Amino acid sequence: MAQAKRRASATWEGGLQDGKGSLSATGGVLNNTPFSFKTRFLSEDGSAGTNPEELIAAAHAGCFTMATGATMGQQGIVPTHLETKSVLTMDMDTLSITAIDLTITGTVPGIDQAKFEEIANEAKKNCVISRALAPSIALTVTATLV
Repeated sequence: MAQAKRRASATWEGGLQDGKGSLSATGGVLNNTPFSFKTRFLSEDGSAGTNPEELIAAAHAGCFTMATGATMGQQGIVPTHLETKSVLTMDMDTLSITAIDLTITGTVPGIDQAKFEEIANEAKKNCVISRALAPSIALTVTATLV
């Protein structure tokens, strides 16, 4: 069985609310990227760093967009442009991720809205991140041709 391994690391110093940490991954995009209580629970603008939930949302958007392109490719369809926005919802009382809403827009010659929605829903089933999160997290997809 072929396997791929991805590696990342985290450091943390101090208490929960006053401490700080950093995240790194071998790909280089995360390189001592700061995170803290504030970036995780208080600040949604991202100006102070990142947080694990934001990274899950970003990973899901990337994976789903690629899965949509792959599904199209299997059908001989070539998109001009695809863009996915991912909104992760976290219940702050239980500190649980409860939902991820994916909104994909695309410029895809030769297909109609119904076909685009069909492809997006198929891609949701095949996306590695979707499969890792379902069925414990509600996943929705909204697809719009532009």
